[in-house]
This record gives sequence, structure tokens and C-alpha cells, in this order.
Amino acid sequence: MKELKRVLLKLSGEALAKDGAYNEDEIKRIAGQVKVLYDKGVDVCIVIGGGNIWRGRTGVEIDRPKSDTIGMLATVMNCIYVSEHFRYAGMKTAVLTPFVCGSFTELFSKDLANRYFEEHRVLFFAGGTGHPFFSTDTGMALRAIELNVDMILAAKAIDGVYDKDPAKYPDAVRFDRISIDEVVEKQLGVIDLFASCLLLEHRIPMRIFSLYEENSIQNALSDDFNGTEVTTD
Repeated sequence: MKELKRVLLKLSGEALAKDGAYNEDEIKRIAGQVKVLYDKGVDVCIVIGGGNIWRGRTGVEIDRPKSDTIGMLATVMNCIYVSEHFRYAGMKTAVLTPFVCGSFTELFSKDLANRYFEEHRVLFFAGGTGHPFFSTDTGMALRAIELNVDMILAAKAIDGVYDKDPAKYPDAVRFDRISIDEVVEKQLGVIDLFASCLLLEHRIPMRIFSLYEENSIQNALSDDFNGTEVTTD
């Protein structure tokens, strides 16, 4: 595949969790893989979900906007925590949010993000879009579009895109390659539909793979990739 200059890595919050706490070993493994890309000069930005801390209103009577606000703050906590692991691994980082968050983060702007890329920092985009009713998938798509990333790398608990839920259907078939048009048309649920439509409109490709395979993040930028390539053609 062609050399990529800028990528956005999407991680689930659940991937960071183990027995109700942060999975230190997994976070260090992620940092080590990103460090390989970082040392090659690739611009890396990261969006992390908040599902390890807050999964919406399950079992709780709470207003949806307030619930989403809690979820946004959960992503801020995750990004600050993972960012520190990246610093310890030898990378310069910055955590940017779409809302003022005291001195803990910096307010996102495209100009600031590009300046930090010039300083060779790994950028963490926390807080989603800053608005309720939008998922971190939508925040991921927006940042990818604004910063003209070459590709989105979606590291998941599942190893790609299937024609139906493989957890429910043993005969589910994985796609090695599928167009973003088909993902939207078939509503395959890879990422939320609104985010998929944004990526369709702006023709941003994506690679979806299992986070838990050895060197899966590094391999996502090589011919050793094992997952589903979501194309724009």
C-alpha cells in the first residue's frame, strides 16, 4: 500500500479496561505500537471511547444530554491517562477538546492541531463533538475530515466487518474488502450510520481490525494487514 502521512486511530474505552480498572499492559502495548509509527514520522491522532467508565443510561433514570455529557467527560479521562503512557514511552502529546476543560486540556482548533503535528506530537481528541446525541464515531469522522487524514484505523474487539453479527450467527462471513457505499447501504453497523455517511461524503478510507492481534496497529499500515479494508472506490 502507499505510504501514509497522517492517520487517525480509534480505540474503544472497553479495550483499556480490565477487572474494573485500566489495563496497563494493553495500554503499554498500544503505546509501543504507535511509537513505531511515530518514529517513522507518521502523524498520529487518536480518539478513545468512554465505555469503560460510562455506558449511557443503562439502569439509571437520567436526562439524555446529561448522560452524554458524562460520556464526553469519560473520554477526557481516558485520553489524559493514555496520553501520559505515551509520554512515558517517549512521545510528545497533546489532548484537545471541543470545550474548555480548565488547564487539563486545550481547546481544539484546526490551526492548533496542525501546529502540533509540525511539532511531531501525537494528538488525542477527547470530548467527542462537544454536543449530546453524537457518538465518538461522529467525533472521529469530523476530526478525520477537518485534518485531512489519509486513513482511519479502527481497532476493535472484532477482527473486521461481517455480513451479520458473528457473536450471534456462526455462519457470519467477514469482508476482506468493502466499499463505504456498501457499508452505508447495508447499514452494517461498523460505526454509527451518521459517521459512515460523513466518511462516504468525504471519501475517507478506513481499516477495521482486531486490537488484540499481535502488532495489529503497525500491521494496519502494511501488507500484513488482517481485517477489513473499507474503500472509497
